[in-house]
Amino acid sequence: MIRPWLEPAWRRLVEREERLPHAMLFAGPGGLGKRELAEELAARLLCVAPDTTSGLACGRCGGCQLRLSGNHPDLIRLVPEADASEAADEGGADALAGSRAKSAQILIAQVRAVQEALTVTGHQGSRRVTIVDPAEAMNPFTANALLKLLEEPPDGCLFVLVSAAPAQLLPTIRSRCQPWQFGYPEAADVQQWGASRSDEDRALLALSGGLPLAAERLGARGQGAMLARFVRDIGTHPAPDPLRLAGQWEGWLKSKEAIAAGFGVVELVDWMQRWVTDLATLRLGGRVRYFPAQQDRLAALASQLSIAAVSNCYNEFVRIRRVARHPLNLRLMLEDMLLRYARALSDARP
Repeated sequence: MIRPWLEPAWRRLVEREERLPHAMLFAGPGGLGKRELAEELAARLLCVAPDTTSGLACGRCGGCQLRLSGNHPDLIRLVPEADASEAADEGGADALAGSRAKSAQILIAQVRAVQEALTVTGHQGSRRVTIVDPAEAMNPFTANALLKLLEEPPDGCLFVLVSAAPAQLLPTIRSRCQPWQFGYPEAADVQQWGASRSDEDRALLALSGGLPLAAERLGARGQGAMLARFVRDIGTHPAPDPLRLAGQWEGWLKSKEAIAAGFGVVELVDWMQRWVTDLATLRLGGRVRYFPAQQDRLAALASQLSIAAVSNCYNEFVRIRRVARHPLNLRLMLEDMLLRYARALSDARP
C-alpha cells in the first residue's frame, strides 16, 4: 500500500524504473513511510508481472511469494539487530527486554555478509535490492565497508538507504546516492488520516508532529495510555511535587507496562521537551503543536510564565535531552528535570 502523501514519489519511481540509479537515499522525517516505499519499490522490481495501473507488485508470482514468505534471496535488508529482534518478537514485554542486549547499530559483519551474497548470481536474473534502514545506524567502519559496494556496485543491484538524519551519513556515502527528499504530509492528508481515528490516535498524531506512521507505531505499542498519564501528572498548577513525581516516574519507567510499550526515559524526556515547547510557543503568541487537546490547560500555565523563565526552561531541557539515553542515575535525572520545570512555573510572569 502506498500512503496518499507518497503517491507522487511512487509515480515518479514507477516512471523511472528502467533509469533508476544503483543507489538512492530516501531522506525525511521518521514516520512518513519511507521504509514502506522502499519495500514497495523492491517488491515491484522483483515481481514478474506488476500491476499496470497501480504499479504495485502482483503478490501472486513466484517472486512475490518468496518475498512475502521472507525468503527471497534477492531482497536483502540491513537493519540493526535490535530492530530485527523487536519486529520478529512482535513487541512483547519479554521480547523487548531481550532485545536490549542486541546492537542498535548496523554492524560491519552484516555488510560483509551482503558483499558475499552479492557475489552470487541473482535468483531471478541479475536484479537485486538491498534496503539499509536506518542508514544513520552505521558506524564509520560499517559505512566505509558499504561505501566500497556503492563505489563498485554489482550489476543489477539497487541500494536504497532510508534515513531520518542524512547529515549523519558520510559525505562520500551521500554523494554516491541519488537523493529523494520527503517532507511532512499535506494538512489535507493528515486530516484524512485522523478523520476516522479515536481521540487517543489524534493525540498521538499531534505528539508525533503530524507524522501518521509515527502515531500508528506509538498506538500499536500502547503509548496512548502512557500519554494520558503523562498529561495527568504534569499538567497541574502549581507544579507537582518534583521529588514525589520523580519517584513515581522512576517506578513507572521500570514497570512491565512501560517496557512492553517501549516507553523509556528518552521518550519521557522527549514528551517533557515538547510540553515545554508548547508552553513557550503559547507564551510568545504562537499555537500549540504537540498537545492541542490540552490547549486550555497549557494556556493557563503559560499565562503565569515569564518569557525568560520559559525560554530558560526550554534551553535546559534541550541539554537534558542530549544525555537522556545514558543517565548516570535515573532518579536524580528525573528529579533534576522536574525541579527545573517547577522552578520555571514558580517564576511568575511580571
